[in-house]
Amino acid sequence: MGLQDRNEKLFYRVLTSDIERFMPIVYTPTVGTACQHYGLTFRRPRGLFITVHDRSHIPTLLQSWPEKDVRAVVVTDGERILGLGDLGCYGMGIPVGKLALYTACGGMPPQHCLPVMLDVGTDNTELLKDPLYIGLKHKRVRGQAYDELIDEFMKAVTSRYGMNCLIQFEDFANVNAFRLLSKYRNKYLTFNDDIQGTAAVAVAGLLAALRITKSKMSDHTIVFQGAGEAAMGIAELIVMAMEKEGLPHEACLRKIWMVDSKGLIVKGRSYLTHEKERFAHEHAQMKNLEDVVQDLKPTAIIGVAAIAGAFTQRIIKDMASFNKRPIIFALSNPTSKAECTAEQCYNLTEGRGIFASGSPFDPVTLADGRTFYPGQGNNAYVFPGVALGATACAMRHITEDIFLTTAETIAQLVTEHDLAEGRLYPPLCRIRDVSFRIAVKVTNALIHYFCEVFCILVN
Repeated sequence: MGLQDRNEKLFYRVLTSDIERFMPIVYTPTVGTACQHYGLTFRRPRGLFITVHDRSHIPTLLQSWPEKDVRAVVVTDGERILGLGDLGCYGMGIPVGKLALYTACGGMPPQHCLPVMLDVGTDNTELLKDPLYIGLKHKRVRGQAYDELIDEFMKAVTSRYGMNCLIQFEDFANVNAFRLLSKYRNKYLTFNDDIQGTAAVAVAGLLAALRITKSKMSDHTIVFQGAGEAAMGIAELIVMAMEKEGLPHEACLRKIWMVDSKGLIVKGRSYLTHEKERFAHEHAQMKNLEDVVQDLKPTAIIGVAAIAGAFTQRIIKDMASFNKRPIIFALSNPTSKAECTAEQCYNLTEGRGIFASGSPFDPVTLADGRTFYPGQGNNAYVFPGVALGATACAMRHITEDIFLTTAETIAQLVTEHDLAEGRLYPPLCRIRDVSFRIAVKVTNALIHYFCEVFCILVN
């Protein structure tokens, strides 16, 4: 960050010179540590800090930002930073890091990108006692005041920079993420990376895995460890992919099972949210993930609950006993929250496991000499390309179809050589090309949509 402050061009030159080496520094897993110690390392502000006490003055604050041409905004309120929980204002490291990748991976000029922290307080008692904490030192403001802040912010951004300015929501808690996406997705050019970006990169990995298993998406039964934003986003996109193969919607839903903090999500269980109810099935209640896996015998397990070690030795060995090529995705970030390591997966499955993780793992060499290169399900494969395409063609809304198209594009760019090495994603050294191809697909999707609308109007 010191280099970025001194010489921004040199910063991006260094970053793009070896993106595979430097990505873990500006993004996961290092960005999580950076956020935890943000107050200690804070030297000068990057991005725009807006507090709940700035209501009715947000347009004035945006007018003070020196750049007049902003194409993309990444905004967070810091309540759910990776798997680390409520970090309040320290979460500003996430929008800053994300937008660095907009430039490094997507080629967007850095002056067109604006990181924003909406400071409404924090419920993290350690931060409230921290003398270095840079944010508001009171409990989180919720309810009407919170909603009014978000509403004013969305209107102010589009008033200042236009309706074609992309607003990416990042690391909002479940209680707000789904409803804000639902509220704004058809009004503004916006998406939630934790829900939709994670979904696209996970489904891309699954589509690549299908080339190894020689099967269709609809052939698989999938168990999720976790039922939050990421799990719901991935599940919805999997359903879309299965429907595209011709499976009826209700049958698609029955292929997906979820386990949350209270156990298996089943019909009749109390206190289920609307999102969880869609994936609740008739089944006996079960609390232990090991028992769930033994009973359901899934072909794929996906971890997105930030519970380190959730995929135990028994679970991994059971998956290997049920399946010739078990699919095991430990997607929680940072590395310390991963459900299992790449080494555990490959060793316990004797190299038959198809593995992907959210944070990077080193290559694994087995006793027989085979070396595997774990696939990293990194959202950086998704959001730079989607943002580049959306801003380049001045889209007004981003539909779910865009994210399925993105997933398919990423999977198509995985070579047979990559698959043989255990990679489910293109090497990070090719990520700029991946972003460009996604942007082209997004643009083509918009052109196709307008052609269909034109034909309907003409006829």
